[in-house]
Amino acid sequence: MNFSKQFLSSYVKRRYISNLVKFPKDDINKIRNIGISAHIDAGKTTTTERMLYYAGLIDNMGEVHHGNTVTDYMEQERERGITITSAAVTFFWKQHQFNLIDTPGHIDFTMEVEQTLNVLDGVVVILDGSAGVEAQTLTVWRQADRYNIPRIVYVNKMDRGDADVRMCCTSIEKKLDVPAVLLQLPAIRDNKIYGIVDVLSLELIQYHNKDITKVQLSEKEYPMLFDEAQKARLKVIEQLTDYNDELANTVINSESFDNISSLDIIKALQKVTLDKVAIPVTLGSSYKNIGVQSLMDSIILYLPSPTSTKSTFEEHFGARAFKVTHDKQKGPLVFARIYNGTIKKGQKVFNAQKNESEQIGKVYVAYADDFKEMDSLSTGNIAVLSGLKKATSGDLLTTKKNISPSEFGINVKIPEPVFFCSIEPPSMASQNALDQALNELQREDPSLRVKYDGETGQTVLGGMGELHLEIIQNRILKEYKIPADLGPLQIAYREMPLQQLTDTLSIETRIGNHKNSVLIKLSLTPSKSDFFQLKFDKTSESASNIAGIFPKHLQAIKRGIEVGLAQGPKISSQIINVDVMLHWFEVGRGTSETIIASTVTQLVQKLIKESGTCILEPVMLLEIVTPSEYLSIVLSDLSRRRAAVNNVSIRGSSKIVTANTPLAELLGYSTDLRTITSGTATFTTEFFEYQQMTSLEEENAIRNVRGF
Repeated sequence: MNFSKQFLSSYVKRRYISNLVKFPKDDINKIRNIGISAHIDAGKTTTTERMLYYAGLIDNMGEVHHGNTVTDYMEQERERGITITSAAVTFFWKQHQFNLIDTPGHIDFTMEVEQTLNVLDGVVVILDGSAGVEAQTLTVWRQADRYNIPRIVYVNKMDRGDADVRMCCTSIEKKLDVPAVLLQLPAIRDNKIYGIVDVLSLELIQYHNKDITKVQLSEKEYPMLFDEAQKARLKVIEQLTDYNDELANTVINSESFDNISSLDIIKALQKVTLDKVAIPVTLGSSYKNIGVQSLMDSIILYLPSPTSTKSTFEEHFGARAFKVTHDKQKGPLVFARIYNGTIKKGQKVFNAQKNESEQIGKVYVAYADDFKEMDSLSTGNIAVLSGLKKATSGDLLTTKKNISPSEFGINVKIPEPVFFCSIEPPSMASQNALDQALNELQREDPSLRVKYDGETGQTVLGGMGELHLEIIQNRILKEYKIPADLGPLQIAYREMPLQQLTDTLSIETRIGNHKNSVLIKLSLTPSKSDFFQLKFDKTSESASNIAGIFPKHLQAIKRGIEVGLAQGPKISSQIINVDVMLHWFEVGRGTSETIIASTVTQLVQKLIKESGTCILEPVMLLEIVTPSEYLSIVLSDLSRRRAAVNNVSIRGSSKIVTANTPLAELLGYSTDLRTITSGTATFTTEFFEYQQMTSLEEENAIRNVRGF
């Protein structure tokens, strides 16, 4: 049976729904909330597809290049063969419930990864067996570090002739700075992988469709594999004794490594994984259907079940929203990880971020773009909730009203856009439809910025890259049927003040019979911070004045500063690299917060204008993988792009070039690189920093922005 490229077969959906009766009602220890993260094209979606097949949810495995995989269900994903939006799917393996989320690998959609990691208990990081740790692997690894999530590594594509699992382990230890514990070895015959060797059990595992055969290795029948596996097992024990005292004592008491049971090793591996002091490494070839079942076993063994009840919620329901999508029939759907209690359809919840209550419509479990309605879901599960009109990614949903969002978890930092462009509807009559589409897309994707330019009368989009904005336009056309046109891409430059200045502003106004008065003294100082920091004058006189400021007035001051820093004098770009210090504040009784914020904004803009600014441009960390014969032409091309080459290294027969390159020099680089390397080189980029420009480059930037 073949799947349609547009949707799953009704047979598969019925089968999925029937499987949901297996939900473990109370055993939270049998739930695994996991994500799959990796560099682009390492095999995340293919691995997920195999998991669904072996779990019995689908009868045929889709392929990314055929555009028929379960989790890449968006038309744009199937057209391009990449994951754009995270997709949740629930399935069962060996009496355990997996809530798995397949995440994007492309840097333009890293916000999707951030939102997902915030609610996961464990992560499978996939490596390309021929490449090891790549640029985006480092990014997702740092993201997982930020959320303190245990991980295991799956080395994929071991069917390739240049795959090398030991090289990958070395790459993990050098680039990720964590010991790699290799638990499996490839079984190779005629230069092809035909199975894997389990180092702990000393078994040869071979895979035949859904069936697995295991053969106990012996020195007589498999002399080379047996010897290699024994040495690898010994190394695992030696590594683990460095990090686990219990196993070290077991080794000492047994007086021999040979007497250490697999159970002892597994218990030690569980602990070092949860403590994040070492990383279990498994391997396989998802495309060739080798090793995926063993990976699923490893997820059960080494990645944690949902964390215990959060004391923050006491007996109340508590969950964090991490994704919003819009369904044509069901309306907006909010994905939420349940940390405590039970959620039922029709229940009221309090949104701590929005400070208001909303009523849930229905409760669902997700299967990519299909959903199964449930009466309720409890602790540890991923719920999909309809009926919520205000909730967005990161919001805390609870039945406990006296809770602060800052008390619970990490708030995801929304990255600033590096590109922007105007968007025009085909007619003025289409503007309302476009506005609704953009509102929905912005709720789904917080990294998309939408603003209205009062001077030009245009709607302006801010995004994370060329692909990001291209996908947004495509979705507006295909999903909302609005043939809107994007203007030319513009770089999201920033401005920075040139000198420290201090000034005072006093304003008195009368509205009706009421007098408003504000006096404020601020100073602006150039710094290295991307976002302004409000500091307070700690001299005795100022400190006593500042201590008396009401919280609502302090919030108005902060809002005024943010507005004042939103536009610089040269090209109306955001001001960064600045600290603001509050020295003095006086306010008349009954003066509104709006007047306070407006006064602060005027003072900030006055200080910026007097200081003068310079323009900063975004610089990207560029990594290029190219065949050796094209290295010189790639380097020559980079020299014309104001690139600073950091390193040239070797990976198999390829050369890896890393360079800090201004974003303005990378417009259209994908086409240029394919041209000069005959389509053989690939590249990835990641934002690195904002950098001051020379006077000539600044003149060019001003001309590009203003058009003159």
